Amino acid sequence: MNNINPRKLLHSKWTAMNPSNKEKHFLVTEVEFNEEGEVIHCLLEAVLTNRSEPIDWAELKDENSWLQGWA
Repeated sequence: MNNINPRKLLHSKWTAMNPSNKEKHFLVTEVEFNEEGEVIHCLLEAVLTNRSEPIDWAELKDENSWLQGWA
């Protein structure tokens, strides 16, 4: 399991283990927190295509789907 500090999500880099549409490398471009400091919004942007999509930030903990950094 990837250990992730929610406060360090913004601008973090990720590699998709099962890329689609040749989109393998991603960057977290938006993170929003609620009053309790919990992540309520996380947006990933594909480096190759600049396509953005929201993601549940907890999915990034799954090492079978995501690797931290660009590999």
